[in-house]
Amino acid sequence: MNEQTLQAQLASFLKANHTQSFSAQVLTDGLRLDDANAFTKVVQALAQLERDKKVMVNEAGEFTFAPENQKMGIFHSNEKGFGFVKYDENELDVFISPANTLNALNGDEVAIEITRKSTDPSRGPEGKVTEIMTHHYEKVVGQFSLGSNKPGIIGSIKLTDKKILTYEFFVTDAGLTPQDGEVVTADIVTYPTAENPKEIYGVVTEVIGFKDEPGIDILQIVYNHDVPHEFPAEVLEQAKAIPDHVLDTEKADRVDITDQTLVTIDSIESKDLDDAVVVWKLPNGNFHLGVHIADVSNYVVEGTPLDAEAYNRGTSVYLTDRVIPMLPRNISNGIASLNPGVERLAMSADMEIDRNGEVVNHKLYTSVMKSHARMTYKAVNKILTDQDEATRAEYQELVPMFEAMEELHHIMVAKRKRRGAIEFDAPEAKIIVDENGKPTDIELRERGLSERMIESFMLAANETVAEHFDRLHVPFLYRIHETPDGQRAQSFFEFVQALGHPVKGDPNKLSPKLFQSILGELAETPEERMVSTMMLRSMKQAKYSNEPVGHFGLGAEYYTHFTSPIRRYPDLTVHRLIKWYEKNGLGEDATAKYRDKLAQIGEDTSQKERRAVDTERDTDAMKKAEFMEEHVGETFDAVVSSVLKFGMFISLENTVEGLIHISNMTDDYYQYIDSHMALVGRRSHRIFQIGQNVKVRLVRVDKAQSALDFVLVDPKSAPTTTLRAPEPQNNGNNRGGNGRGGDKRRPNDHRSSNKPGNFNKGGKFGGNKEKFGGGGKVGGRGQKGLGRRKPTSPTRGS
Repeated sequence: MNEQTLQAQLASFLKANHTQSFSAQVLTDGLRLDDANAFTKVVQALAQLERDKKVMVNEAGEFTFAPENQKMGIFHSNEKGFGFVKYDENELDVFISPANTLNALNGDEVAIEITRKSTDPSRGPEGKVTEIMTHHYEKVVGQFSLGSNKPGIIGSIKLTDKKILTYEFFVTDAGLTPQDGEVVTADIVTYPTAENPKEIYGVVTEVIGFKDEPGIDILQIVYNHDVPHEFPAEVLEQAKAIPDHVLDTEKADRVDITDQTLVTIDSIESKDLDDAVVVWKLPNGNFHLGVHIADVSNYVVEGTPLDAEAYNRGTSVYLTDRVIPMLPRNISNGIASLNPGVERLAMSADMEIDRNGEVVNHKLYTSVMKSHARMTYKAVNKILTDQDEATRAEYQELVPMFEAMEELHHIMVAKRKRRGAIEFDAPEAKIIVDENGKPTDIELRERGLSERMIESFMLAANETVAEHFDRLHVPFLYRIHETPDGQRAQSFFEFVQALGHPVKGDPNKLSPKLFQSILGELAETPEERMVSTMMLRSMKQAKYSNEPVGHFGLGAEYYTHFTSPIRRYPDLTVHRLIKWYEKNGLGEDATAKYRDKLAQIGEDTSQKERRAVDTERDTDAMKKAEFMEEHVGETFDAVVSSVLKFGMFISLENTVEGLIHISNMTDDYYQYIDSHMALVGRRSHRIFQIGQNVKVRLVRVDKAQSALDFVLVDPKSAPTTTLRAPEPQNNGNNRGGNGRGGDKRRPNDHRSSNKPGNFNKGGKFGGNKEKFGGGGKVGGRGQKGLGRRKPTSPTRGS
C-alpha cells in the first residue's frame, strides 16, 4: 500500500468515526497490514495528515478527524483580550473575540471554528476556539515574591514574558520554596479558566539565582525561550571520548589536500572555525574555488546521545557575552575546528567557475586538510582594501591568492545581480560588555570586502551542493525562500506607488529582479530606506524543507545550507546525505532511508532557528535598553522604522530602537493613514513615515521590558502633505484598539489593499543611504548576510 492510499484510508476511517479518537497502534491493528514496518508507516501517514490539518492529536496522543469547518493553528493573543489564529500561510488570520478565546494563552495550538466568513479582502474571518490542543507555556520564568493570603499558596512570580504579563502567577506549596527575590522557573499546574481568567498556578522547579547577579538577566531570557543550555552527562561523556586529533584509520578513502594553501577567514573572536577556502586561476582563464567544511558528521553519529542533543538544540545561539553551542566545545572549538597547522577531516566542494560566474565543473568529496593560516576579516581587509604595506608584507605568500579571491568575488556578485538577487544591507551592532555583563558601548559592525568575499564563496558552495542533488532527484534537505504572497506584494507595490514611483509588475508573477529593480530605481533617494524596509516585510521567512523550491531573495534556483555543520543541524544533515548517497548509491533502498524523515527535520530545525533568533533578539534588546539607562534625557538623531496607529518606532544610529507613543505627540492630533503607513496631523498636516529623519529625546527606559520611550524634539520640522485621513466609520465590527497590534513594543505587519491617494513629498524623507531592515522592540534588525552566520555576524541570513 503506497503512502497516498494509506493516508486516504486513515482519513476516511477517522472521518467515519469523527466522535472518537484512536491511538496509532489501534489504527495500525485495525488496518491489518502485512508489513513489518506497518506501525512506522501509519505514524508517518498520520504525521502528514496532521501537517495537512486533516487530523488532530489530543493531549493523550490520540488522533481524531478535523472537520472541514474546523481549523488548527497557533493563537496569537492581544493584551486587550482578543486574538488571531493563523491556520494557513495563504489565508488571512482569523479574528477571535475575547468571549471566544476559551482562555487560550499566546502560542497555544488551538482548534477553531469559523463563525463568520470575511466579506472584506483586507480582513480575515471571525471564529472561536473550540479546543486547546497543546499549551505553548508549560513553564515560566520570573522573580519570586514570598508571601500570600491564599491557602496553599506560598508566593507569586513576577512574569518576564511579555505575552503573559497581564496574568498573575501563584506558586503552590507542592514544589520548592525559594527565597524572596530569587529568579526561578516554575511548571504550570493550572491554566486560566472561565472562573479565574487571569490566574495561573504552578510549582517552583528550579532556582536560577538572585536578580542582580551577573548573567542572570540573560539566563532569564534563555529559560523563557526554553533554549537547552546544559549538556546532559551522557553527551559530555560521548564528546570526551572523541580523540583530539585525526586518527590514521580515519584518513582511509579520503583525498589528501594538506598541500593546498587553504586558509580560514573569520572574525578575531571566532573559535569554531568550520570553513576553509582556496582559490587559484586555471590555465583556461577560469577559477578554481575550493570550499572545505569541517566534517562534523564523522564525530556526531546518528542515533547517539550527542546527535539527539544536537537535534534538540538545532543551532548554536549567539548572545551578547556568551555562546550556547550546538555541540560540546571540545568538538566545536577542538577536533572540528579547522585550526591552523593541524590535520582535520573535511567535506570538500571543488568548483571551476568561469568569467561569467558560472560553475562549469564541480566535485564533492571527503578529504583530509590542513589550514595554512588563520586569517581574520580585519587582516584581509587591510591587505585588499587598505593596501596596508605591513600586513601585505606579513602575508606576502598569500597576497596573490587573496587578490584572485577578490577578482572572483566581483565576478560572482555581478552574476547574482544579473539574476536579481536582493540584498538588504541593514546596520548591525555589537554590544560591548564588561566582566559583569554590563553593557559599556554599542559598536556598528563593518561588513567589508573580506566578509562579502567569504559570503560569496559560501553561497556558491551551497548552491552547487543543492543543484547537484536536485538534479539527481533524490530526497534532500534544502534552504528555501518562497515567492512572496501576492496580496502582501500588492500592498508593497501600492505603498511604493503612493510615494510617486510606479511599479511595473504583476503581483501574481513575481520575480526577484522586479524587487531588485525597485531598490535600484530608488537608490540614493530619500525614500530608499523606507522602501527597503517595507520590501523586507513583504517577504516570507526562509526555512528548511525537503522541497527544492529555490531561494527567492538570492534569485537562486537551488539552495541549501552546507557550510556550518558545527552550529547548524541542517548542515550536519546535508553532510550525512552526501556521504550516504556516495556510499549506498541512488537506488530505492538508499533513497528510502531519509525520504520520510526530511520534512520533519526541516520543520523542526526551522522552528529551532526561530527560537534562537528570538532569544538573540530579546537579549540584544534587553542589553541595549540597559545601556541606554545612562542616557535618559539626552537628544539623538533617529530614523522612523515603523509607523502604527498608536505611534511610531524610531531607530538611533547605534541601532537602538524605541517608541514615540501617539499620546506624546502633543503638537497636533495625529491620525493613521493605512495606505501610506503614515501619521498625519489633522491641523498642521505634518506627516511621519518610515525612513524619515527625526530628532528625539529619551524620556524613559524599562530594562525588564526592553522598552524605551522617546519624544520628538522638533515636530514642526516635519514635512507636510496633502494627504487627509478618512473619517472614522463604525461598521459594527470593531475588533478593538489598534487591531492586530495594540500598544506593543514590537512594530507590527500592517497590510492594506487601499488604493493610494495623492501624495506631496513636502520635504526629504531619509537622508543617507543606509537601509533599515525593520522594526522590532529595542534592538530589532533586518536581514543581511545572505550566506553563512558567524558569532560576529548574528543575523540569520538566508
